[in-house]
Amino acid sequence: MEEKKLLHITNGDDLVDKLQQLKIPGDVIVWREMLCEGPTLQEVGNEKFLEIRKKFLWENYKIPEQDYKEKFISELDKLAAINGYDEVILWFEFDLFSHMNMLAVISFLKQNRKNNPLYLVCSGRLKGDQELAPLSDLSVNQLQKHYDCKISLTDDDVQMATLIWDLYCSQNPIRLKSKIKKTTNFEYLSSCIRAHIERFPNAKSGLNSLEINVLKLIQKHQITSLHHLLGYALQYQGYYGYGDMQMQRVIQKLKPFYALENEKLTLSESGLNAISSSRNYYQELKDNDCYGGVGKYDYLYDPDSHNLLKL
Repeated sequence: MEEKKLLHITNGDDLVDKLQQLKIPGDVIVWREMLCEGPTLQEVGNEKFLEIRKKFLWENYKIPEQDYKEKFISELDKLAAINGYDEVILWFEFDLFSHMNMLAVISFLKQNRKNNPLYLVCSGRLKGDQELAPLSDLSVNQLQKHYDCKISLTDDDVQMATLIWDLYCSQNPIRLKSKIKKTTNFEYLSSCIRAHIERFPNAKSGLNSLEINVLKLIQKHQITSLHHLLGYALQYQGYYGYGDMQMQRVIQKLKPFYALENEKLTLSESGLNAISSSRNYYQELKDNDCYGGVGKYDYLYDPDSHNLLKL
């Protein structure tokens, strides 16, 4: 029997070595973007999309255009040229960071008329464990079991993925909430949509859920440095999946809300006010950050109704 021709698409480089250890046949394309932050467009990979992404990554993370070309655009070109694969296997995590990339990959394949059968290998909560585990933390044996149980994505799954991506890139994120209860083979998609909605500033404090969580970590733990805080923030971020650079940017923006004294981080008066929602810091924090098709500060998250409110 002729061996199937497989293509593996991984979210970042961490998994590539382990895939080689698994000795699973097939070619590998690595997706190196972070589309959960900054402006995006529905048409993944077109000239305007690439220009706005290069601009965002340089202005916010000092990632040079040449690096972007070598690490992302070159892989995108490979993906556009794929042909003749029997199966395409997506290796993506349970979190928002990874899910937004996954939705973009599926949309890109659809936009480029690549109708290969799609399968998903997604990490999450292992049997008997309380914590969610990323694929890169799994043993080779655990990864093999995940691969053996890979999920076949249906046409409905693909349509839902492209719809969520389109809504994320639109100017009306309110429509995303109605998709939370939709049943798909993406086990963690609903949780990621909820997490995204809560990234808009809270109507009462002006800070979003991720920012408030960082302040609560300072309040709860004996944290001795910003590096120490970064470790806590990365470990206890729930469904966001932010990396070091992204979380450092969050912590930097929160500087008015904490102080480092005698090798201990403590909340300032503003930090205490923010946690208690006794004062709203929307105006002080407002900037030009974007999530997909809208500005972060174009909408407010109402914690009582869990709805988004357009300003």
